[in-house]
Amino acid sequence: MKNLVSRFVKDESGATAIEYGLIAAGIAIAIITAVQGVGTQLSTNFNTISTSLK
Repeated sequence: MKNLVSRFVKDESGATAIEYGLIAAGIAIAIITAVQGVGTQLSTNFNTISTSLK
């Protein structure tokens, strides 16, 4: 039983999955932020062009 508990405490394979999940979440947040910024700017540009054409 002591050996089983010792192996469980030393096992770090779950920590790796959590780290990859956190990295993926950080990248997703960065992408969403960038896309929203670009989308807002494009919307403004298209509205300006549309107004100029009228």
